[in-house]
Order: sequence, then structure tokens, then C-alpha cells
Amino acid sequence: RTGDQLNSPRGETLFPSRRRRQAGGQRAVRAGGAMGKGGEKGEEAGEREAPGRLYGWEEIQRHNLRTDKWLVIERKVYNITTWAARHPGGPRVISHYAGEDATDAFRAFHLNPSFVQKFLKPLLIGELAPGEPSQDRGKNPQLVDDFRALRKTAEDMNLFKADPLFFSLYLGHIIMMEALAWLLVSYYGTGWITTFILSCILATSQAQAGWLQHDFGHLSVFKKSIWNHIVHKFVIGHLKGASANWWNHRHFQHHAKPNIFKKDPDVNMLHIFVLGDSQPVEYGKKKLKYLPYNHQHEYFFLVFPPLLIPVYFQMQIIMTMIRRRFWADLAWAFSYYMRYFIMYIPFYGVLGSLFLLTFVRFLESHWFVWVTQMNHIPMEIDCEKHRDWLSAQLAATCNIEQSFFNDWFSGHLNFQIEHHLFPTMPRHNYCKIAPLVKSLCTTYGVHYEEKSLGKAFRDIVGSLKKSGDLWLDAYLHK
Repeated sequence: RTGDQLNSPRGETLFPSRRRRQAGGQRAVRAGGAMGKGGEKGEEAGEREAPGRLYGWEEIQRHNLRTDKWLVIERKVYNITTWAARHPGGPRVISHYAGEDATDAFRAFHLNPSFVQKFLKPLLIGELAPGEPSQDRGKNPQLVDDFRALRKTAEDMNLFKADPLFFSLYLGHIIMMEALAWLLVSYYGTGWITTFILSCILATSQAQAGWLQHDFGHLSVFKKSIWNHIVHKFVIGHLKGASANWWNHRHFQHHAKPNIFKKDPDVNMLHIFVLGDSQPVEYGKKKLKYLPYNHQHEYFFLVFPPLLIPVYFQMQIIMTMIRRRFWADLAWAFSYYMRYFIMYIPFYGVLGSLFLLTFVRFLESHWFVWVTQMNHIPMEIDCEKHRDWLSAQLAATCNIEQSFFNDWFSGHLNFQIEHHLFPTMPRHNYCKIAPLVKSLCTTYGVHYEEKSLGKAFRDIVGSLKKSGDLWLDAYLHK
């Protein structure tokens, strides 16, 4: 199917079920599309088990407190207050949807929604009253329905099916770089030039392993979640020395509420930077000056790219694994350090190996920061606005032009929009769904931003300067 078909009159090609949904009023999209085989039976069972209570959005939205959390999935109302702490993705990511419709987030994150239903059934307390819309806070129901139809189209096109050869070759080229680095120092010795080349190879390997663990962490490779989890621990633990649980609990919050203060940890800059348009003005009015924010676009080069991975992330990962008793993750990370030191202590000694590791992470950190921030920092960063899934993701993300180098360099995160809309989709299929996403955005006037790699890097610095100037103006004059 092509993007042009998306714009056909009344969506008759891409959205054949729209009229059927409209004829049914504001009923939720039934479980057959979201739950897979046996979905209808699961829904009927859920209806039989559900108490007969009916709720309106006004009441549901009041249950968004730390000690009182309800949410809605496919018009069913669930009380997640006590269960949130046991949520495999972490308590925060599910709690961010308290008092809201979480249908699209639920579908986006779960590889097998029908399996998850068994955990939801005991939490079911009722459903939306017949007169209540399926979407909360006045969201456009037609846009929501058409995005769900787009997801169904992607499923029909088998775009959620991974290519085993792609990921096998990708893992192979990472292992090859690790072996090449060791052979280089074995053959040529520990001279400065050899060590620098070796460091660049290892930094490249680490960066690419970071993109690969991202695939397994999002369950986008294997059909069964368990295999994604196992290989994820191997890649992020044994190949990188980090924690799968730490990454999951942090990264899923970012996807659930991207660029939302107090919900997305990636925009929690610990008073080092002020971001967006509203936070700088707020800090300025309150006369908060933890750092000279009008120069943040300059000190960014000194404190963010060089220090994020070797200092901040490493401290946070180790503390998190110990404090939360992620012993399996700790064992995987230990295996990485054991392998690394066994390989390089004979050449560099203990102290030299530590310096080498720090330098490799210093290089990797620059790569990681520029790639991950180019899609988000220049975009809207603000407080919660309760948008629909499509609009929320498009407001916080942008794409970088496609090329073989850009795909490889960014781990296909140059397709950040498609990745955020469909996190479980294998990355090699982003280019296939992108034209349909663009067409849907055009239909509803949702801004779809795409830029060159160079402009994306410049926009990071430009957006920091803009926010810093807003802070200075508010600090001096408001």
C-alpha cells in the first residue's frame, strides 16, 4: 500500500473499518485487533467478570494520585493502585497513565496483549458508561481511530515481523569489531597510534551494541518476549556492562510520555540545563540560577557529551543494580568487566586498562548524546498536555534523512517518529511504514518534521541557546 492510498476519499482504502466503527458510536476497538487470536473470547470473559459499574471520565480522571490510580484500556476501567508496583515495565510507566485512556500505549508496548489480559482481569472494576466517548479530554476520535487502522495495516503488511538475517549480521559485525580490536593490539603492540585506533574501534562496537540492545529491549526481534529479554541481558550486560532493568524502567517512561517534565527522565537534567519554552521562563521568574543558563549552549560541549556515559550513567547503573537488587543484571555486567580485563590487562596492565575503558566510553558518550538528543531536544518540551498517542509522539520527535550511513550511524533512530509510534516494530521496517505515517499526519495537519543530520546537530545547540535566552530575559525582567 502507498501513502497516496491513505488520502483516498473518506479513507476507504486504508481505513475500511472507519464507517463500521462510526456506526457503532464511540465503542472501543474490540480485542480482536489488539489481542490476537482468542481476543474476542478474552473480551467476552472480561465482560462477564467485570462488575456492573459504569464510570464517566470526570470520575476516572480524579483517580490519578500516587495512592489511587485508575486507567482505561479499550473502554474497560482498571484499578492499578496496588498492582503498579509489580508491573514488569516498572511502576512509573504505567502510573503515568493514571486517570487516562491507555489503549494505544498498551498496544504499543506489549508484544502479546492477549497474554497480558490475564493480569488485567483481576484489576477490572467496570467500564465506561455508554454515553462516554472512548477518548478522554476531547481528543479527536477520528484521528485516534485512523491511527489504530494504520497500526492494523502495518500488522497486515507483516511489518512487525523481524528479519533474522538482519539482526544476526548486525550482532556479527559488533563481535567482529571486538575481535579486531584485540587482534590489533596483539599484533602491533600498545603504541599511541595503535591504542587510538583500537579505542575508536571499541567505541564504535559499543555504540552499535547500544543500538542493538535497544532492539531487544523493545521486544522487536523475537516473537516471544522471553527470548528478547534473554538476548537483551546478554547484549546490554555482557557486551556493554550495563543493566537491562535499569534501561527498561528508564527508557519506557521516555516512550510513554516523551519530553514531558516529571514523566520523561530524559528531560530531567538535574538543573544543569533548562529546556523548551516554559521551563526557562519558570526558572527565570523564580530567580533560579544553578548555572548560567544563558551560556548552556556553550558548556553543553563540556558537561554533556563527554560525561554522560563514563560518569553519570555508570554511577547510576551501578547504584541502581545494588540498591534494587538486580543481581542477574549485576552478574551480566560482571561478566563484561571480566572479559574486558582478561583481554587487555596483559597489554596495558590494570591502570592502563582502566584508562583505556574510560577513553572508549568518553568517545562513545559523544556519539550517543548527539544521536539521541538530535530527535528530541529541538522539539517541544513541556508539561503534560494529554494528547492522543500520534500527536504526543510527533510533538516530541523528529526524523533525520534516510541514507545507509545515517541508518547505521544512528541505529535507525533517524526514523525516530516511526520508532516512537511503533516501538515493537523491527527497525528495518521503519522505512516501509514512514510514507503511511506521513500521509496520516498530512490528513490531520500534524507536523511531521524531517531534517538533515547536520541541521539536526545544529538544532541541538540552537534550541539550548534559545531556552537560555528565554531564561535570561525572565530572570532580568520578570
